[in-house]
Amino acid sequence: MITVTILEFAMSVTGLPPYDDANIFARILRGEIPCKKVHEDAHALAFHDINPQAPVHVLVIPKGPYVSIADFGAQASDAEIAGFWRAVSKVAKDLGLEAAGYRALTNMGVDGGQEVPHFHVHLFAGRRIGRMVPKAEG
Repeated sequence: MITVTILEFAMSVTGLPPYDDANIFARILRGEIPCKKVHEDAHALAFHDINPQAPVHVLVIPKGPYVSIADFGAQASDAEIAGFWRAVSKVAKDLGLEAAGYRALTNMGVDGGQEVPHFHVHLFAGRRIGRMVPKAEG
């Protein structure tokens, strides 16, 4: 059994190509690293985050090699884009997150806080999440 900590893979990334197929999510997609799967279809894989930031913290990743939301939007096919976003919505619905609400979040690049160079959406739920970002000063 492989034990992995997110700190082994955490890094700030630019969110721009090229794609690094040694990233943790690529390894999960290839079955090299296990995950606690929530959903899988032709376009996406969803699984519980190993370092949850809320009572429910699920990651949804496309199956294609996309570095960020920018890369995904520019390079993915219409079918991949539609299939991925439908999977995000299905996961939230299937987990029963719609009634109380949830936050869907993606990070892009260094200033956006992206740590894994594979596009992904975080779903946070199970408590009031709070402000998206601190108010701007000045």
